Amino acid sequence: MAPPSIVRSALSVFFEYDTPRIVHIRSKKVGVINRFLQLAIISYVIGFAIIYKKGYQDFDDVNSAVTTKLKGVALTNLTDQGINGTRVWDVADYVIPPQENNAFFVMTNVIVTPGQQQDTCLESPSVPDGICSAEKPCVPDTPVINGNGVKTGACKPSPRNSSIEVCEIYAWCPVEKDDKPSKPVLLASQNFTVFIKNNIEFGKFGVKRRNLIGFDNDSELANCRFDANDKLNRFCPIFILSEIVESTGQDYYNLALSGGVIQILIQWNCNLDYSVEDCVPEYQFRRLDSNDYKLAKGFNFRYAEPYLEDGVKKRTLIKAYGIRFIVTVEGKAGKFNFVPLFLNIGSGLALLSIATIVCDIVVLYFLKARKFFKEKKYLDVKGADAYEMFDSMKQSAEYESTGQTKPK
Repeated sequence: MAPPSIVRSALSVFFEYDTPRIVHIRSKKVGVINRFLQLAIISYVIGFAIIYKKGYQDFDDVNSAVTTKLKGVALTNLTDQGINGTRVWDVADYVIPPQENNAFFVMTNVIVTPGQQQDTCLESPSVPDGICSAEKPCVPDTPVINGNGVKTGACKPSPRNSSIEVCEIYAWCPVEKDDKPSKPVLLASQNFTVFIKNNIEFGKFGVKRRNLIGFDNDSELANCRFDANDKLNRFCPIFILSEIVESTGQDYYNLALSGGVIQILIQWNCNLDYSVEDCVPEYQFRRLDSNDYKLAKGFNFRYAEPYLEDGVKKRTLIKAYGIRFIVTVEGKAGKFNFVPLFLNIGSGLALLSIATIVCDIVVLYFLKARKFFKEKKYLDVKGADAYEMFDSMKQSAEYESTGQTKPK
């Protein structure tokens, strides 16, 4: 197309105006398609968007604060770990740290290395970098990779296995024991209880709630225990640890041996169109890690209890295995509001145009009488000042300038 023709086409489009035209088509096929699409759209808007998704409500997410308090006492005998006598473990011993944000840890198994002090001793033969020989000497002042101290340069037979030579190190001696007990030392922790106090707020609606529901006094609250199948105790905020673990489908004994991570999920899903008293929590429990892991299985860490003995700084090293409980609070509240209702109704009316578009496509491109319908659908109306008039005037002027007669 020549450039002048392109310009004229562009100008022609500029001087055009399209207006919708209503064409009443009487066709069984098109009528059925149109009504079916309209019915589907109306059903979606009313049934799904407004009723099921509560499109007539305004929503607000929950704001939450959680505090926990554990109770329970355990008695252990650690003679096999080189500790004389028995020991009583209370909350200050097995809950580490004492307070966490939305979480708490309970020690269930332990390896104790007592009487450590700064000295020289032999590295454990279980540490590969601590094994030495004539071909692999101990380089002085270098730390043992994944070991317990810094090499002194000496290489000596291991007291645990005389056929193996290990590096002498400067460290907290004796080095840490690495033999995990065959059964959980603190298995009695399964009877411990945790009191979870949860305060929530839906700020948009000015609603505050807590999970202490249905209890009239402190004595009644202290004696309750959570029971999902009991009408009153399903709101009791005091949980027995073994029942939490069993609710996840796990065995407490196996979990206590190596440790793990448990989630306590508190859900507040409230319909504030009803009474605020009906806004109550629901509890769910799940294990976040897996018992099937082959590497880095369970949960453990180390901490020390330092003390002085005859003026010498010493410590008891404790490798603690246990269960870390993570408390998660989720939820939202809804309340009737005209704004979201009208928005959903408006969106539904807009969606009804889809039925018209689909029917137009069927009529103009798929039906046998599509050419007939196109003639009825589109009407080309030329006004007295249409752009073609300018072309006609220009052509007449050219004939007059050349002296030619315009053909009729």
